[in-house]
Amino acid sequence: MGTIHDTVLRIRQRVAALGRGNWLLAVSGGMDSMVLLDAAAETLSHRTLAVATFDHGTGPAASAAAALVADTALGLGIGCICGTASSVGRTESEWRAERWAFLNDVASKMDATVVTAHTLNDQLETVFIRELRGAGPRGLAGLFAASRVARPLLETNRSEIAQYAAGDATQYVTDPSNADRRHLRNRVRLDLLPALERVSPGFSASLLEVAEKASAWRARMEGLALTFPMMSDSPESHSFERRPLRGFPAESLSYLWPALAARAGIILDWRGTERLAEFTIEGETGQQIQLSGGIRVHMDRQAITFRSAVPNG
Repeated sequence: MGTIHDTVLRIRQRVAALGRGNWLLAVSGGMDSMVLLDAAAETLSHRTLAVATFDHGTGPAASAAAALVADTALGLGIGCICGTASSVGRTESEWRAERWAFLNDVASKMDATVVTAHTLNDQLETVFIRELRGAGPRGLAGLFAASRVARPLLETNRSEIAQYAAGDATQYVTDPSNADRRHLRNRVRLDLLPALERVSPGFSASLLEVAEKASAWRARMEGLALTFPMMSDSPESHSFERRPLRGFPAESLSYLWPALAARAGIILDWRGTERLAEFTIEGETGQQIQLSGGIRVHMDRQAITFRSAVPNG
């Protein structure tokens, strides 16, 4: 790993590589994101930076973390926008959805790109959880997939983050919920991945290699999807011509449709993907199917059309 000085320099170089742009740093107050804030403050123009933090309302630690972020940003001369949960979530997905709604809203108003402190360990955990849930190659790309979110620490191990924090005396708050094994990600981090690595040394590296290959495959599929014309009558209605889709077997359509739907801002689960592939082959003009999330798919003579039940955003 090298000396602490080397680690600090390496992490700051990765953050500096963000370059020009308007950057909204998503800072929770935990170790990873406070290191991101410190590195950005040291390497990027403060005029291009803003900080966003979100208090989930889960207890004193969450409030203390949000307060630390606001105080630190103020001391650095960087603007900070604080969000507060409207209601206390009960699951990881609820917390994540509310936090991202806040971040995306702030970034849109500021014409900025969200920057997160996701590390290589976060990627490993994400890919492992998706494997447990039966994700296909698109999902197994995890955080390596192309995204509108910037993740400059994605090639950085959490041990390097800890070394940076110790060497630079970075202040942060440790949320006790990170040790709560009722949450799947914590069980994966604390129990499952360490056990698998003990039983099969190199397991983690192999899983990350799978993610890299899945990311390359996903990029090729998204490139292919761009060759299919998409027509949009409104932000809630997107159509694809039927003719180019004819002749594809169900297996090929099950890989193609998620990439096509993503262009319309629609995320398909595996059930929806299978139904859509079958509908493409066997559906008739005038028929429609319902997918999760209030999405209706209608087939006419020329096109297959996705319609959202409510306006996007």
